Amino acid sequence: MVATTAPSLIEEIKRLKQARNAVILAHNYQDKAIQEIADYVGDSLGLAYKAKETEADVIVFCGVHFMAETAKIVNPGKIVVLPDANAGCSLEQSCPGPQLEAFLKANAAKNYYVIAYINCSGHVKALSDCICTSGNADKIVEAAPKDRPILFVPDQNLGSWVMERTGRKMDLWKGACYVHVEFTRDSIQKIKDEYPDAKVVAHPECTYAVRMLADEVCSTEKMVGYCRNSPASAFIIVTESGMLHRLEREVPGKTFIPGPTGHCACADCRYMKLNTLQKLHDCLRDLSPRVEMPEDLRQRAEKPIQRMLELSR
Repeated sequence: MVATTAPSLIEEIKRLKQARNAVILAHNYQDKAIQEIADYVGDSLGLAYKAKETEADVIVFCGVHFMAETAKIVNPGKIVVLPDANAGCSLEQSCPGPQLEAFLKANAAKNYYVIAYINCSGHVKALSDCICTSGNADKIVEAAPKDRPILFVPDQNLGSWVMERTGRKMDLWKGACYVHVEFTRDSIQKIKDEYPDAKVVAHPECTYAVRMLADEVCSTEKMVGYCRNSPASAFIIVTESGMLHRLEREVPGKTFIPGPTGHCACADCRYMKLNTLQKLHDCLRDLSPRVEMPEDLRQRAEKPIQRMLELSR
């Protein structure tokens, strides 16, 4: 099959979107071309709200599989497609549902209150009491029952950051985002020395050593507001590289420097970057690959997501 070429590709995506009554949701870590054609660009919490509120018949989720799956969980009657079915997530992979289920059974006497970072599978969500994102994790942890121990899955770095902020003791699953742990204390200190007037803004999925060097640690969505409102003119952004385009578009007139990892000048998530304009076009045309899940699992996974959305309003 001959690939369509831009700009005709972009026009064809727009035509198909209208014909399908589709909405295109894109995560902050998608590349520039996808962000610019999307109806909404945001973090996982903002995208969860948009997925819940949309009146479209088709949701095209330009992100990774767990995000599209979350959209399907809260929109069972809609068609949800993902441009590349192989767009996974190292955090999701670090906490397989069967492994968590076995752990909870083996530790049933502890009566854990399970808080799952949204970067997890539908199976893990179904085993959880409440979901959180990096933007609302403090609030979700503070709302947890005081008489039950908390198990926080799957990101130990986000979990430790939330413990620092809330003072709430939690048991942490040993998972991590492969992109964010590639930022090192030395790589960030080196760029700080190079740009001494720039503010360092880091995502909480980074390690403690990197977070200690940051002027602000926050979710991708909060990065936009922080950079817009800060008197500083330059910022070192310590998260996946796609976020820089969003910042440059929404906070013009300021300089954004990609935080280097221990071995490269910027950080690309190989999963996020699997989605392309051509694949976006093809999934709109074919309404495939679709995200499906068993209804009983979907219903169980929906409850902790709804709890999160209610607590986050």
